[in-house]
Amino acid sequence: MKKILLLGGSRYLLPVIKSAHELGLYVITCDYLPNNIAHMYSDEYVNVSIIDKEAVLEVAKKLKIDGIMSFATDPGVVTAAYVAEQMGLPSVGSYAAVSILQNKGKFRKFLTENGFNVPLAKSYKDIGLALKDKNLFKWPIIIKPTDSAGSKGVKKVESFEQMKSAIEYALSYSHDDEFIIEEFIEKKAFSSDSDSFSVNGELKFVSFSSQQFDVNAVNPYTPSAYSWPSSICKENQNVLFNELQRLIKLLGLGTSIYNIEVRESMEGIPYIMEVSPRGGGNRLAEMLRYATGVDLIKGAVKAAVGENVEHIEQKDFNGHWAEVILHSDKPGVYAGLEISAEIKSNVIEKDLWLKEGTLVGGFEGANEAIGTLVLKFEDTSKLTRIMNNIDDYIKVKVI
Repeated sequence: MKKILLLGGSRYLLPVIKSAHELGLYVITCDYLPNNIAHMYSDEYVNVSIIDKEAVLEVAKKLKIDGIMSFATDPGVVTAAYVAEQMGLPSVGSYAAVSILQNKGKFRKFLTENGFNVPLAKSYKDIGLALKDKNLFKWPIIIKPTDSAGSKGVKKVESFEQMKSAIEYALSYSHDDEFIIEEFIEKKAFSSDSDSFSVNGELKFVSFSSQQFDVNAVNPYTPSAYSWPSSICKENQNVLFNELQRLIKLLGLGTSIYNIEVRESMEGIPYIMEVSPRGGGNRLAEMLRYATGVDLIKGAVKAAVGENVEHIEQKDFNGHWAEVILHSDKPGVYAGLEISAEIKSNVIEKDLWLKEGTLVGGFEGANEAIGTLVLKFEDTSKLTRIMNNIDDYIKVKVI
């Protein structure tokens, strides 16, 4: 029986564990939080930090694993690539290539040097040097940790007076004490955060979403909803497909799932913002399985243990799909969920992760989500109307 080591322990690993078991694999999960939910479903748990690549390598050798993966767990992606390279296990690419993708500063530099559309950006470890460079950028700017995923530690900065506190906020989320400043690209319609897949270096499946945010949340950069198809124009979707394929070739990447963030500027210019060789959080691959029937999760598991990956192909969406990330805008006690009668027939799945009476936070990050709703609509008009006024139809009650 082949063994797969999964880094992390969040609930986003549950469908991965299910797929691995269906493929007859022995599943080991690994992180430093033994009470994480995924460990209840794996065959074995190891208590070690996933960012300690030498410790994970030692565990992997001892357990004689056949594959390693960090799915929807950004801090473990570099570790997985390192262990795979050291042990000669299947991997999307070299440790060096994956390290470029996983560091925002290195990635922006790589994109710039290879002629991709990219905002002016510069990474720093010294706050003083960054403050001196204030005139280097067109304002507003956005400040992020170079090594943290998604919305963690991210602030949009409108004035110099806000700059120092935004840098300190970014550094509080950085393992490497490094941050990046880049010019803010005002998006046209919605940005996209969705999953894609390559087989032997060829993009076989690419998807784009419409990603929405809750401006009333504690962190307005934490995604609160997604819908498919995307608002990005078809012409720019084609440009992005070709540019993503070029990126994969330049980095020498092979077979993998990717979580990809892109956006279209107000001027109509398409930008690749993030590419990570892992499944995205917020159940994105599960949503794409609903919407297209393509099982990226099973493909990712097969790739991790060196099995032949088949049936990954581009397919049209079978309807108009949306996912709502259930959350509270303020800290308090969860008191229930109200769903309007008008959309009850559109709800395909309701997944609540807590009971009434549980303390909740104010949605500073994806870890403060309390569940998800999967919805399907027959046409764009109803989906757009509902998603643009989501608070009128779905209410998370907090007291």
